[in-house]
Amino acid sequence: MRGIVYLGKDNAEYTEELELASPEPGAREVVVKMVAAGVCHSDVSVINGTIPWKPPAVLGHEGAGIVEAIGSEVKTVRPGDHVVVSTLANCGVCPKCNTGHPTLCRKSIGVVKQPFLYKGEPASNFAATSSFAERTVVAEVQAVKIPQEIPLTSACLIACGVLTGVGSVFNTAKIEPGQTTAVFGVGGVGLNVIQALRIANAGSIIAIDTLPQKEALARQFGATHFINAADTDAVAAVRDLYPFHPKMVTGPLGAGGVDVAFDCVGHTAILRQCVDMLDWGGKAIVVGVPGFTDEVSIPAVNFVQVDRSVIGSRYGGSRPQFDIPLYAKWYLEGKLMLDELVTQTYPVSEFHTVLEDMEAGKLARGVLTY
Repeated sequence: MRGIVYLGKDNAEYTEELELASPEPGAREVVVKMVAAGVCHSDVSVINGTIPWKPPAVLGHEGAGIVEAIGSEVKTVRPGDHVVVSTLANCGVCPKCNTGHPTLCRKSIGVVKQPFLYKGEPASNFAATSSFAERTVVAEVQAVKIPQEIPLTSACLIACGVLTGVGSVFNTAKIEPGQTTAVFGVGGVGLNVIQALRIANAGSIIAIDTLPQKEALARQFGATHFINAADTDAVAAVRDLYPFHPKMVTGPLGAGGVDVAFDCVGHTAILRQCVDMLDWGGKAIVVGVPGFTDEVSIPAVNFVQVDRSVIGSRYGGSRPQFDIPLYAKWYLEGKLMLDELVTQTYPVSEFHTVLEDMEAGKLARGVLTY
């Protein structure tokens, strides 16, 4: 079968020499025939070494498809069901899972399996998903049924970009109506943060990017302002928009700025900017994935004196079995934009063309099809 295999730093290739290691799924496993898969920057981060991963591995973690086979104990899906495949292979029984925090489940991260054979040799999965394969094997908890009227080329984006972006607004930041906000990075995740802020009735949504052509897209999804960070000091621009007073005091204790700022890029300099543009009591939400050894320096007085905070948001704090059906419902009601996120679809064999178009800033999301 076809797929994309990571072979080591800066080396990922299209292949037709993949197969499933076992002909039958395990008791609580589901075989999904993938139909569509979004290409996310986390996949790129594996290829360029930002996210360390042992090769060979089948990439992809943002997919949707059709259930092909189920294990003997699977109860929630049946062959023929359309599903979004979540990356969270959480256990479902630990205290975190049972209090609605599956992203904190210890079983949901760092557990690598080898469900594939590549040229006859074992190959691992990526993010418990591997949506860049014609067929993949996942835990039952990961395969979430959706209505069949949702195009799978759009639904696949729920698996990562939507869960991460929308979830960071509702589950992590817990945005209140009227709050002022800023979003760094108008990509696949950032656009979902922006549209979630719109749905949450944020008071303002300032989109920030270094590519001016992203402004129209940001405004389409709900941005009220756009700052081109390539030629503007983003922190100063935000503080000009929301000064505390015409003679405002600047520095760590200075008031003014936004209530919540989202780093959807995963860069330490941007995270620092997020903190620097916060009003008293403001929150910086870390959504993008930085390098594993990256560090950021922030004056400690930012936090204790005026209640600012930095909050990590893994996968948007998502609860896939609840959130995926909810977001599917919002799509069908016209609240959540999915089709508009898909800039272009590509056959899986054109994976490297997607990477080139991403690098050129041409895409909100590129989607591979089988």
